[in-house]
Amino acid sequence: MKKQAPTSIDGFIPRRPSAQLGDLHQGEREKPIDRSLHTGDKTRQTVGVPRDTNLLGRVDIDESLREIDDPELDGKKPSRRQRRKDREDRNDRPKSKTKRIITIVAIVLLVAGLAVAGYFIHKAISAGESVFKGSILDLVQSQPLKEDENGRSNFLIVGTSEDDPGHQGANLTDSILILSVNQKTKDAYTFSIPRDLQVEFGMPCVEGYSGKINGYFSCVNEDDTDAAEQERLTSTQKFIGEIVGLDIQYGVHVNYSVMRDVVNAIGGNITVNIESRNPNGQMDSNFDWKCGPNIAKRKTVCPPSGHFIDYPNGPAVLDAEHALYLAQARGDAAPTYGFEQSNFDRERNQQKIILAIREKALSAGTLTNLGAVTGLIDAMGANLRTNIETKEIRTLMKLAQDIPSEKINSIDLHKEGEAIFTAAAQPVAGKFQYDDLRAYILKNLAASALIKEDPHVTVLNGGAGAGMGQSEADKLIAAGFSVDTVDNAPEGAYPKYTVYQLDKTKTASADKLKQLYNVTFKTTTPPMSVTGDTDFLIIIGPAQ
Repeated sequence: MKKQAPTSIDGFIPRRPSAQLGDLHQGEREKPIDRSLHTGDKTRQTVGVPRDTNLLGRVDIDESLREIDDPELDGKKPSRRQRRKDREDRNDRPKSKTKRIITIVAIVLLVAGLAVAGYFIHKAISAGESVFKGSILDLVQSQPLKEDENGRSNFLIVGTSEDDPGHQGANLTDSILILSVNQKTKDAYTFSIPRDLQVEFGMPCVEGYSGKINGYFSCVNEDDTDAAEQERLTSTQKFIGEIVGLDIQYGVHVNYSVMRDVVNAIGGNITVNIESRNPNGQMDSNFDWKCGPNIAKRKTVCPPSGHFIDYPNGPAVLDAEHALYLAQARGDAAPTYGFEQSNFDRERNQQKIILAIREKALSAGTLTNLGAVTGLIDAMGANLRTNIETKEIRTLMKLAQDIPSEKINSIDLHKEGEAIFTAAAQPVAGKFQYDDLRAYILKNLAASALIKEDPHVTVLNGGAGAGMGQSEADKLIAAGFSVDTVDNAPEGAYPKYTVYQLDKTKTASADKLKQLYNVTFKTTTPPMSVTGDTDFLIIIGPAQ
């Protein structure tokens, strides 16, 4: 069979055996192909022929390729490949040192800023979730605080020494403070409840069914869970609220370290005004061990007398440690002076320290200082628990800034001439008798005209049934009246309510009684004599 000529494969014609690279498969070229390359030394070199000095190198090939695409050689525009290569060449050029430094610094600052912000957010979330009720995301809200019927938001703040190793009775609430604020009138009141006040627990506790009020908190339960903590707070709010006659909406539990840590967070010191009945000021030797083991060492560390708590009357600058121990000082170790009223003096100092912390925090711009805010978050996260909701925090913070210092008042329950408690921290009216306490607190907290009039009433039971006179007296006390006497009325037939008005100047009080009883007042002589302070006599008859 005759051998056929090679056919084309995929569009290519097989090369003849004798053909050379670059030859045409059909016919001859009119002009020989230039097979030389341009070398780096500007000479031409034929492919496959050795150079006199060196073999063909990569530089030679690159140079030839550049000349192929050089627009100056053929008068054409740069090719797409050339334009891409020019861009790559520009990117490869070294940047200026200044620009590199600016870029690096900007990146470092950005990364550092993100790290700090992330750290702050992490700490806020961690502390917030352990301190406040609700999600930390609720911080974007600004929900008004809960209020009682008088428009006041009331907080119970209890302090324990659970974090103080070796402290006896560490779970007792030796500090019991109530803070009452009004969101509309922008005022605040604080007062302390004596830790030794005798109360009836209403349940079996370590001391029995009655004992000191500072034992109630731990009597509720002794578990370590968050739910148990919330139960202790809620129960103690209700219990103490009934004693003082207030609806307490919020509870706060702080431990031994919070005062020290908070003072450190806001700059390390606060200024407290020492106001003692003693002209020398206040001194308590109970904490002299902090100055040293002997008198010589103590005088060196704590000049001039070697006492850790020793201040003349007037402004005193306290670091965190001194603030903490002044808050505990009550003159229970000789020698001492300026603490003649023991716990009452200690409670006054505690209230002053709290107000001093507020003043320092606001004046020092704490809320705009990242380090201070972080310190406060640490202090709260480790030392504070509350049932305040996260969505109420912004409202509370704004109130702390908006209430002027002159509208923050301290109610002294052992004030000379008006003392509600005896020196032994018991009601002047008698054991378990809290009516005077409730009336005194309400008188100070409520800004109504009725409270300012300080109305006094006598309540008589005119056949309404056993205990109805006292029940009615309790309602009047809650409404702001002071009850002088609760007794039985003389024999007779009485309507459901009879009101004798003895003082016609107390118009706001009269209006309130008309609202309560809806009767026309009698201005004649009542059926029995009353004390000189009584403004209204009320007789409760049988239900009609």
